[in-house]
Amino acid sequence: MSEQNRPFVVTDRRKFTAEGEPRPDADPSPEKERRDSPAPSAAPVAAEPTPPTPQETVPQDFASQEEPPALTEEQSNQARAAYEQTADRLDTAIRAANPGMDHPPPMSFEQIVHSVYMTALMQLGGATPEGQQPQVDILGARQSVDMLGVLAEKTKGNLTPEEIRLLDNALFELRMGFLEITQALARSAAAKAPATPGKPSIVR
Repeated sequence: MSEQNRPFVVTDRRKFTAEGEPRPDADPSPEKERRDSPAPSAAPVAAEPTPPTPQETVPQDFASQEEPPALTEEQSNQARAAYEQTADRLDTAIRAANPGMDHPPPMSFEQIVHSVYMTALMQLGGATPEGQQPQVDILGARQSVDMLGVLAEKTKGNLTPEEIRLLDNALFELRMGFLEITQALARSAAAKAPATPGKPSIVR
């Protein structure tokens, strides 16, 4: 039979009937199988590393971290000796550059109390020149007063009577000064703003 007289054949390749049922005489689709099968690769490709999860990238809380190992007595002695040698060389260099300068006095408990006391006074505006508006750091002053309070609590039973008296007097003066300043600030704020019924106030 010639090519011209050969009958034209139509093949129904549908997988389902009009009602949506699978056709029992449907031929498998080689195109679908070729699409589903992975293409061959010339060379294996290394898998990219999986990015860390958010839990892995977030640092642990400071409280959950392990405490550092305790220092040995030898380590503490070596650090103290190295510090003292460096401090002595610094004092020597300063006195060489400033002839006649006295050797700085050694640090003492009285000097620590006095340093914090003066810092708190400045934060309360005590160092403001006369005629100028006081610059008050009320939160910083509170921290300084609390620092002396911690010092008093932690050194209880280990101070001389003179050291106890010095610390008690410093705390009393600073606490009274803190109360005076906070009440003055409250009165100034109340004078500038209208009073709100039922709102608590520290003005006295």
